[in-house]
Amino acid sequence: MTTELNTVHNEELPVVDSLITESSTTQDDVARMCAGLILDGQLAVLQHQLHADFLRIPMSFQLPPNYTGLDASKPWLMYWPLHALEILDPDNQTNDILSRIGPSIMACLNELEGAFGGGNGQTAHLAATYASLNTLAISRDEQLWSQIDRERLYKWLMSVKLPDGGFSMHVGGEEDVRAVYCALASAALLNIITPELMEGTAEWISRCQTYEGGIGGAPGNEAHGGYAFCGLAALCILGNPVEMIPKYLDVDSFVHWLSARQYQPEGGFSGRTNKLVDGCYSWWVGGCWSILEGALAWITSKDVLWSKADLQKYILFCCQSPRGGLRDKPGKSSDFYHSCYVLSGLSEVQHRYSFRPKMRDSKAGEWSFMWTSELESPDIVIIDEQNVVGPLNPVHVLPAGVGERMHDFYAALGTLEL
Repeated sequence: MTTELNTVHNEELPVVDSLITESSTTQDDVARMCAGLILDGQLAVLQHQLHADFLRIPMSFQLPPNYTGLDASKPWLMYWPLHALEILDPDNQTNDILSRIGPSIMACLNELEGAFGGGNGQTAHLAATYASLNTLAISRDEQLWSQIDRERLYKWLMSVKLPDGGFSMHVGGEEDVRAVYCALASAALLNIITPELMEGTAEWISRCQTYEGGIGGAPGNEAHGGYAFCGLAALCILGNPVEMIPKYLDVDSFVHWLSARQYQPEGGFSGRTNKLVDGCYSWWVGGCWSILEGALAWITSKDVLWSKADLQKYILFCCQSPRGGLRDKPGKSSDFYHSCYVLSGLSEVQHRYSFRPKMRDSKAGEWSFMWTSELESPDIVIIDEQNVVGPLNPVHVLPAGVGERMHDFYAALGTLEL
């Protein structure tokens, strides 16, 4: 780092690499941009209306031609902005558009396979199924929920379950921890998790933890913030996180790796070692902290493992686009993906999540709906009423109470005869 960037909170940074490379020069440029935007002692205002207007675009207007590359991601183009809108304003400012999303999502249902594809007539895919079911959860439309053939969808899930305990994203597709998370999260919402669906999966996730301490996409892959969240959240669906996390992960090593993801002076997270900060990791890495702090009593926000206050500064000063929406970093354009996960990260910063088991003998698929939240202490982070966003479920990445309602709907229908 250059000399003028070697102080954070008036303290000397302990390690400065004197070797100048393209990567280190880019890192200095990003750090300098962020340092110039972050004003210590001041709290930036979250531009609620500006971002809300941006997030309504996919459901209110025809998207421009450059979005044709996302033709296989239609469910995501509904889930990302809807989720972001819901936590941006928990007072249901999405009511006027929720009634319109049902036909669009159900058009992505591959009736032959029973799961959802990325668009009309496309093959069933775990990522599209996860995004579709999350969108349907946000719709709160029980008539739409009744149209899901859970038995057929379960059989499709078993068709992408692999002998080693993992899942492939689609029939014949790639195996990674995203697939595991999408499969289990979907099954939990629909109340169709079974022992055969879970067999060997926790052990497979455990093999994804790397020598760095993070979690890679598959055994032997590099640790990555997005995969870290997927692996950790999947364990929280499989069983009681208080027991599952320390059983299947080296928690000390994992915490060490997560701590190294927050950079200064930016305050944001990177997704991998020696990579730049990116606003989306406000959730992918920040969500890991929410789960660990909520499930394991010895990990708290009061420790010097990371700073919620500095992450909030990065989000509010560096990630808000003047044209609306949230972005990766200064100099980048806003988009719906980053808007979703940056705002989810802001929710993580402003709320303290706690795992509250209801019954000791709860079954897999129920554990992920036993999370509560409260506003974070002002000793940890200053929250102004202009900047506060709503809470969420830290495992399913859904507005608080939404996933719980969908799960309860299907639980009331009884167990499937599979």
